[in-house]
Amino acid sequence: MCILKASGVKKVYKSRFGGMMVEALKDVNFSVDKGEFVAIMGESGSGKTTLLNILAALDKATEGEVILDGKNISRIKESEIAKFRRDNIGYVFQDFNLLDTFSLEDNIYLPLVLAGKKHTDMKERLDAIVGPLGIADLLKKYPYEVSGGQKQRAAVARALITEPSIILADEPTGALDSKSSDELLELFRKVNGLGQTVLMVTHSVKAACYASRVLFINDGVVFHQIFKGDSSDREMYEKISDTLTLMARGGGEN
Repeated sequence: MCILKASGVKKVYKSRFGGMMVEALKDVNFSVDKGEFVAIMGESGSGKTTLLNILAALDKATEGEVILDGKNISRIKESEIAKFRRDNIGYVFQDFNLLDTFSLEDNIYLPLVLAGKKHTDMKERLDAIVGPLGIADLLKKYPYEVSGGQKQRAAVARALITEPSIILADEPTGALDSKSSDELLELFRKVNGLGQTVLMVTHSVKAACYASRVLFINDGVVFHQIFKGDSSDREMYEKISDTLTLMARGGGEN
């Protein structure tokens, strides 16, 4: 079952005085099935972050459409878009985006507080996810009192607690050390195994190996894709590396 579909997505930015046009995305087409774990890769400037912002309804496409869980994002009213994001999209940022004046518990609760949920409902949802995430004993601590890996686990909990249709992750291992990165990726693999759809933008070949499919963005279009299937992480690593090398040399297919 398709949960996310991008069709003919194009994004053009104009300079401040309108004299220069930058085409960040040319014609992006792909879909994500419910329960998939998809990674998006590409060099800096390839358009992958722009694409993620459009998928997250943080930016609008110049042309084309994005359908998430049956709803056309571009047609949602501005007055309703924040609620739509909160109810349907869990976003994990590279720099965690936690509020230092809030405990981890309050940071995780925040989207539910904004949605007007009852405390009993919030507590029930929290209890269901903090154990598997390994942060049950850290909830009363503040972000500046815990490690980067623990902050990112709290950020993942905040994304999961709304029970979103999809989790979007923007370079989620970018600010983490190797050990914390491995733990986070295993965590994504675990929640995906429970049926959560995950789409992750990453520069890391190692991180992309955890996905069931990797999309490569180059010059504003989907350049290529690789399905993991029965491949091992090591075999997937080699396939991804080969594709990135081909892209760097300017070869391959559109």
